[in-house]
Amino acid sequence: MKINKDSIIEGLIIPVFKPFNWTSFDVVKKVRYDFKKSFDIKKIKVGHAGTLDPLATGLLLICTGKKTKEIEKLQELDKTYYATFSIGKTTPSFDRETEFDKHYPVDHINDRLIEKSISSFIGEIKQQPPIYSALKVKGKRLYEMARKGEDINIKYRKINIYDFNLLNNNFPELDFKIKCSKGTYIRSLAHDFGKKLDSGAYLKYLERYSIGDYNIKDCLTIDQINKLLFN
Repeated sequence: MKINKDSIIEGLIIPVFKPFNWTSFDVVKKVRYDFKKSFDIKKIKVGHAGTLDPLATGLLLICTGKKTKEIEKLQELDKTYYATFSIGKTTPSFDRETEFDKHYPVDHINDRLIEKSISSFIGEIKQQPPIYSALKVKGKRLYEMARKGEDINIKYRKINIYDFNLLNNNFPELDFKIKCSKGTYIRSLAHDFGKKLDSGAYLKYLERYSIGDYNIKDCLTIDQINKLLFN
């Protein structure tokens, strides 16, 4: 991939590895700043095609210039994730962002129940997005409303889980590879999976592996982009 002034303005789709504890917009700001500084560009369009939560890592598509017009199309693509669900506890955010709020029994859970629960999520399902998310309701971000303790009615959405494969069973932690449609919240999937087990669960780890044909193996790190521009 050639990264120069002309290609940035004409438009690039750059697969970037989003680091842990960075927001997706942090990556956009960093890349935009480096491009402007390196090529002395006063104004350049830079955006991303699909938010990753701060505690998630993996593939983030950064679009520049005219390619920002393709963001909506890229967001429609199916996605693949590697995820670890931890069974027996829940958090309000459904991941590690918030403290544990409840503990649940796990002694009744066996391989058969796990397999049965997995199969129940494959196909088209209804899912409620987590209250700690960037979705807007009446012009407000859900996480802002949640932190203020406001009552929120979050509507269910139809999503598709195409593949839901158990990779490792290190109970109470379960590792999965998940292929899903646009709009799927893996945090909500973990939470609902815990309910299906008659227990609780939260998302301990998440890495996005692919978006359509874009793959994590092709990602550039923030440092690699920096070296391409300034060395």
